[in-house]
Amino acid sequence: MKTPSQYVGGWLICAAALLMLPACAILQPVQEGQKLIGSPESAVRATFGEPTNIYRLADGSVRWIYSKQPLGYEAYAADFDASGKLTNFRQMLVTSEIYQAKVDSWTKRDVEEHFGKPLEPVQYYPLMQRDVWSYRFRQDGNLSSLFNCYFDKQGILRQVQITLDPLGGDSSRAP
Repeated sequence: MKTPSQYVGGWLICAAALLMLPACAILQPVQEGQKLIGSPESAVRATFGEPTNIYRLADGSVRWIYSKQPLGYEAYAADFDASGKLTNFRQMLVTSEIYQAKVDSWTKRDVEEHFGKPLEPVQYYPLMQRDVWSYRFRQDGNLSSLFNCYFDKQGILRQVQITLDPLGGDSSRAP
């Protein structure tokens, strides 16, 4: 027969294991999100919480953005098909995704759908007549950088630029 302290010890082990589950979603969000592919929106919401932004895409799918901006370096996209099942989960503020931005083609809406709303203050350069949106990211995985998107008056992406993050930091800095 078990003593009361054995029951309490077993309960504490179970409680500790349950508390560690959300920590996995925080420490390894892409891996945890990939495990949920095929799951309904409710499972993603239960794991990651409320998204920062929600977009209905032209193909009928829905994208949720989980942004760690303005001081973090990540923006995760959870893509759902028309039936509400998760089809993809990935980090969007990586070099390979940033290089997909199409100058003279993308609009502000396209940039938002890909990276989320800018959470850094929007800059305006009157001589260029350009709004500039900036997103922090780690270029090639470790160099703290800013991805800057320059838009004309019509909201068309006219220029992109990668600069060093003026706040500095390196890959060991916790966002």
